[in-house]
Amino acid sequence: MREEEALFPELPVIDSAHHLVDRVSDAIAPVLGLRSFLLGDYLAYLHSGHNVIASIVVEGQCMYRATGPEELRCVGETEFLNGQAAMAASGLYGPCQVGAGIIAALDCRAANVSRIIEHQMAAAPQRLKGFRQTALWDADSTILGDIFDCGESLYRQDAFLQGFSHVARSGYCFDAFVLAPKLADVRFLASRFPETQIILNHVGQPIGVGRHKGCFAEEYQLWRRDMAEIAKCENVAVKLGGLGSYLFGSKSFRAQPSASSADLAAEWRPYAEAAIELFGAGRCMFESNRPTDDVGSFGTLCNAYKRMTAECSQDERRQIFAGTAQRIYNLQIEEIPPA
Repeated sequence: MREEEALFPELPVIDSAHHLVDRVSDAIAPVLGLRSFLLGDYLAYLHSGHNVIASIVVEGQCMYRATGPEELRCVGETEFLNGQAAMAASGLYGPCQVGAGIIAALDCRAANVSRIIEHQMAAAPQRLKGFRQTALWDADSTILGDIFDCGESLYRQDAFLQGFSHVARSGYCFDAFVLAPKLADVRFLASRFPETQIILNHVGQPIGVGRHKGCFAEEYQLWRRDMAEIAKCENVAVKLGGLGSYLFGSKSFRAQPSASSADLAAEWRPYAEAAIELFGAGRCMFESNRPTDDVGSFGTLCNAYKRMTAECSQDERRQIFAGTAQRIYNLQIEEIPPA
């Protein structure tokens, strides 16, 4: 795997989205490229000379409870993630506060959303920072297969909106994940609940596979138009990542040998720079999206984003790589003493 010397090695970095999983299902395994990615695996991935001080771990449809009420089985994943974060907090694994924030699973269509929220809060009272319910759908069914069962325009469905009102009242953030053709649904949701902090995942997830393959020029303009509309909603921030997953259709995805940071920056720059221009550094945050994003080492990935922010001021870069995530997710980060 390609290794590069870290650019701006002293710059504090908070990885605003990655997963920790174990024994994932047969449906999810091909997407992740593995069945297990635990604390030790993530820390080994980070080992690259970059100053990663903390991370936010996001639900990944893993480690649900095998028994109990169906709507509460997702709480098992939060318990698992909180346990991994507690291990990191011991200091025995190094200074990075992995899982300083947890984004838990939540089905807003469930019969008793407020009850699920209460149980998720109890499972990680200090680390729970928000919820995520993906709304992935495309007219080309070959892109997603049978992995997600949310139907078209989930964020506009009455059952979802009724349940989302409980999220709004709870004061927690909401991570929104759609494919680029459905970005207007995020704008709809953000406008409907202007007091709720929404974080758009994976820079709006442009697609380059299936029916979208070879349509970069045309679909980029549509993506930028929709992102500009979302940016008008001041309650929306955006994560700069997701371009290293299979959905983007990049030739760099799982390439051997892996691409250089300069190559990745050249390929992804139109999206990252446009997002920073539209949302401002104070509403953008860096993410690795590991293991779903798979383009080589963390050092190469992080260097790519540092190259893409070369035109930003020092303060803007500090916001993108750590400040925005710490503020929006209200992360209480303290330096961990050496073990």
